[in-house]
Amino acid sequence: MRPEFETEQFKKGLKIRREVLGGAYVDKSVASADDMTAPLQKLVTEWCWGEVWGRDTLDRRTRSFLNLAMLTALNRPHEIRLHVRGALNNGLTREEIREVILQAAIYCGVPAALDAMKVTLEVFKEFDAEAAEKK
Repeated sequence: MRPEFETEQFKKGLKIRREVLGGAYVDKSVASADDMTAPLQKLVTEWCWGEVWGRDTLDRRTRSFLNLAMLTALNRPHEIRLHVRGALNNGLTREEIREVILQAAIYCGVPAALDAMKVTLEVFKEFDAEAAEKK
């Protein structure tokens, strides 16, 4: 691991990030960090995951609800893909995820919600395929 990733805050954030998004994805992101991308990996892992996701006031389910709504509003399909998987890992049901997208459609716009739903269905298929492989 890169020396700049050896802080306690990074380690705390890395643990939470792995638990929410899955170890394979996170480990690949961190391992592929180079001189250009390492500072952003450090920032995201320490502050997003270690500081904000590490707070106790909101549980991870609530944070997942919020992230899905905000990412839908921003129409960020790549991040929606990650956070749908995270939401499932945090215990949200598919029906709850659908409701977030429906709510966002009204307040954020139908085009953004349509994109979010498309990505969500792709993640559900991937998630199901991975679960079938484990059996």
